[in-house]
Amino acid sequence: MQEWKASEKEAQKMTRDGAISVNLVTGEATHISDRPSEQDYSSADETAGALIRAADEVVGHRERRQAKKARRKRRDTFREGEAARDRPSSRLQFSETDQAAPELKKAVRKSDKAADRLDAAKAAVPVKPPGKEHGNPLSRPVQEIRSTLHGEVSKVEGDNSGVQAGHLGERQIEKAVGYGKRRFHQARADRKMKPWRDVKQAEQAAVKANADFYWRKSVMENPQLASSNPISRLWQKKRLQKQYAAAHRAGTGAAQAAGKASQTAASAAKKGGGTIAQKLGGLVTKNKHTLLIVGGIGLILMLIMGLMQSCTSMFGGGTSGLVASSYLSEDADLTGAEAAYCGMEAELQEYLDTYEATHDYDEYHFDLDEIEHDPYVLLSILSALHEGVFTLDEVQSDLEMLFDKQYILTETVTTETRYRTETRTDSEGNEYEVEVPYTWYICTVTLENFDLSHVPVYIMGEDQLSMYAVYMSTLGNRPDLFPSSGYVGKYIENPPTAWDIPAEYLTDERFATLITEAEKYLGYPYVWGGSSPETSFDCSGFVSYVLTSTGLCNTGRLGAQGLYNISTPVSDPQPGDLVFFVGTYDTSGISHVGIYVGDGMMLHCGDPISYTNLNTSYWQSHFYAYGRPPYN
Repeated sequence: MQEWKASEKEAQKMTRDGAISVNLVTGEATHISDRPSEQDYSSADETAGALIRAADEVVGHRERRQAKKARRKRRDTFREGEAARDRPSSRLQFSETDQAAPELKKAVRKSDKAADRLDAAKAAVPVKPPGKEHGNPLSRPVQEIRSTLHGEVSKVEGDNSGVQAGHLGERQIEKAVGYGKRRFHQARADRKMKPWRDVKQAEQAAVKANADFYWRKSVMENPQLASSNPISRLWQKKRLQKQYAAAHRAGTGAAQAAGKASQTAASAAKKGGGTIAQKLGGLVTKNKHTLLIVGGIGLILMLIMGLMQSCTSMFGGGTSGLVASSYLSEDADLTGAEAAYCGMEAELQEYLDTYEATHDYDEYHFDLDEIEHDPYVLLSILSALHEGVFTLDEVQSDLEMLFDKQYILTETVTTETRYRTETRTDSEGNEYEVEVPYTWYICTVTLENFDLSHVPVYIMGEDQLSMYAVYMSTLGNRPDLFPSSGYVGKYIENPPTAWDIPAEYLTDERFATLITEAEKYLGYPYVWGGSSPETSFDCSGFVSYVLTSTGLCNTGRLGAQGLYNISTPVSDPQPGDLVFFVGTYDTSGISHVGIYVGDGMMLHCGDPISYTNLNTSYWQSHFYAYGRPPYN
């Protein structure tokens, strides 16, 4: 009877004493250089060398691409730094009136400090540009000798697994050394570019500070700007900053550029939008078939705003508010960006679908998330990043960045030592069987879809995150672009409505205070990491904000698990208690939280903030516990 042996797993690693091989089953460690030759037991069709070379080719391609990007970045940094150094000073000359105005003192100090830093950065730029890097003249002969030696070793690798293992350890050491050398050269090149990089960054800060001064001055001189809604003010401020920066780069005088931008902002405020209204007119003219839909959206928003007394930080009124919440890019750019992103997803899908056909491993394991995104999330992110308007050419790098953050592909190769029975013939012609070891290659491929809607909080500041939330709440006032999106049904066709809470529940003063504040945010979109009306909320951010802002329980910003930890478990929940869930997304512990309002209902930040019946199969399957916060 044939005796079967358990498969052995080996891992190789470097120690102070050299390369060792560790048997993960027995724990035995051997020095690779001391292992006896296994020539007699090797098969002629060993594929390890080919696999190593293929892996090296992939790594080499990736490294070359990264090096190319780094060189392009350094080149752009030098060009922008040189241009900034040669431009006239951005220092503003403030009048005595400006310096004495309390509203402008902070902006004046900020502008002067930014100008000082820019002047210092310009003075530190060398007269001579950074030269090209020169390699070691001996490196080429050394590389050729090393290549020849590798070729000779490769000839015997197939016949001697000990040599192969030793060579593998050697290659790993060489790769580590090469990586260190590359990082050293990259760091040296980046260090050479530091003066030009400092000038570029200092100029950007100075331009922003100057534009901020002129904006504050415009607000002081035009009270109608201060009385407009926050979104409108943000939109006009960004517009002024953009106009000022463009004029500065073009060489236009600072005062002239800012004066023109300030006049534009004031005019827009007086006329209810000015050029903004023109933009809106063009938008409506181009999309006559959606006019009725947009009008309905406006009516819905006004009804919601009537119910939310403190929601003006999120939704503005009038023409400027409508424009501030609309996609203003051309339709070709909007649909083109979505098509480009879908194309990247299609390439990834094809790569995974043909993975086994294009790779040469013995065994494959796949753990793959779905490849998908919602187009409105993508367009809202791009619109927020580009202050409302973008072209397809402008967002190419943004699309790649978002794709890399959403999809995380991991490919891991492990090996096992297995055995096969071979029949041999001795010198006398007698046959005998031997157990011959061989290497079994296992490739594990994992794909994590991080969810595109979770990305904004990691790449945006508060202002951009606020704009993203506004765009999502209205879908850019373009539900016609992608009518099959799930957001159209949740936000436009069936927006959330208030739940008729029984009057006897509201006799509890604490609960009445809590629910009055919470209902102000009905319809707000789900924003991962959001924790205020300005940026909208996620589930724990919403509950934490309501508890803290009402003064009933000062929790600060806690996650769902943190809210559970400070709550007391209850078996008989009352209105105002919290309800906790697990497994609603891929995370350990508590993953979701809502406010229990009685009769099997909760108010929570789903997508959007809405009332939900707990007696459904979904919520019942994920239910964990009720808890009572430590109310004051």
